[in-house]
Amino acid sequence: MKTIYFNFLILLFSCGSHQNTQEDTFETAQTAIQKVMNDQEIAWNNHDLEGFMQGYWKSEALKFYGSSGLTKGWEKTLANYKKGYPTKAESGTLKFVINDISKIEGNNYWVMGAYHLKRSIGNANGVFIIIFKKINGEWKIVADMSC
Repeated sequence: MKTIYFNFLILLFSCGSHQNTQEDTFETAQTAIQKVMNDQEIAWNNHDLEGFMQGYWKSEALKFYGSSGLTKGWEKTLANYKKGYPTKAESGTLKFVINDISKIEGNNYWVMGAYHLKRSIGNANGVFIIIFKKINGEWKIVADMSC
């Protein structure tokens, strides 16, 4: 477990140093992060993968680690989603369950939780740990490990 935590800290700090000088309060950050994830659920449930990806940092430094290994970059991550979920039948209805939001440092937080996809072709469930960072005034996912 310590290895996973250490690896995510490395991912976080390797994603650039776009930090705001003023930190948000925990409550403000938590509310904003939950809104990003709620917006992602809505987009996903409309099979709007580009809309879903708006929660992610649009950068080549974005990192996504899943069952297919490490993907670097926003465009490649979007391409993987399009390949894996080409129709509404594959994407289904998404529900996030957030189990923990914790501050790492500054305006950097991790979110631990689970995802549930209800689909006519068979449900899919898993867990995630996501790193959010406030970049240019917006909360964005800079690293995602989902399985």
